[in-house]
Amino acid sequence: MSRNVLVLTHPTRPAARRSAEQVATELRRHGMTPVTEDEIAATEIELVIVLGGDGTILHAAELIRGREAPLIGVNLGHVGFLAESEVDRISHVVSRAAARDYAVEERMTLDVTVTPPDAPPVRSWAINDVSVEKAERERMVEVAIGIDDRGLSTFGCDGVVMSTPTGSTAYAFSAGGPVVWPDVEAMLLVPISAHTLFARPLVVGPGSRMSVEILSRSYTSAVVWCDGRRRIDAPPGSRIDVVRGAERVRLARFNLAPFTDRLVGKFNLPVAGWRGEHENP
Repeated sequence: MSRNVLVLTHPTRPAARRSAEQVATELRRHGMTPVTEDEIAATEIELVIVLGGDGTILHAAELIRGREAPLIGVNLGHVGFLAESEVDRISHVVSRAAARDYAVEERMTLDVTVTPPDAPPVRSWAINDVSVEKAERERMVEVAIGIDDRGLSTFGCDGVVMSTPTGSTAYAFSAGGPVVWPDVEAMLLVPISAHTLFARPLVVGPGSRMSVEILSRSYTSAVVWCDGRRRIDAPPGSRIDVVRGAERVRLARFNLAPFTDRLVGKFNLPVAGWRGEHENP
């Protein structure tokens, strides 16, 4: 039986295309069959190797949604929190994949329903975050937020980010939210530039429902973005409901080091002095 591996890469980077050719060569050497995006509809996929940053990995997850194949990210971007390896270790990645020498880590997702005032609901999903953003740069959007169908606060703001623990190091992090370890079953709600005394980031349980209502008095509509990739318009009077997703995303992992090590490495955090280690002068 053929072992098919989907190889996805950043579409505009010459270095990414060269790396994809190297991956394809290595896969054939190990008796595996590289598959392109155009061939996946009628092909059983064992694994997905993604060459790029987190955006390319999010695209790959969108393509294979509903399949069991795990993703391996090879970082060609900047931070690359979802990536498992760096580009100089392609041969190592393929040899481990051929030997099925990896663990599969499942990450929670979000399901979102946007209900406009005079139109049917629109549904989508996200791995990192669902962001509700003002549609006009010069105006604030007026929102009411609620948890578990109970109102919590009303304010004008630039937007609201609702995220998974995976997304806590993405948009929610830039908006001032906490970093949440990926094995924590929780969801985050982070207001963006809110004009209110109570605008703290919230961490809620996995069974909760986070809601944002675009108030009818708002001077601007809102735009809902799912992972910054899928857009849904939300005029005044719309309601956005976010819950834990029904499907999870599966990531293949070679390195089982704690998330703390990944955080230190990605952000180049100083740890000198920890438990007596040498301190720089």
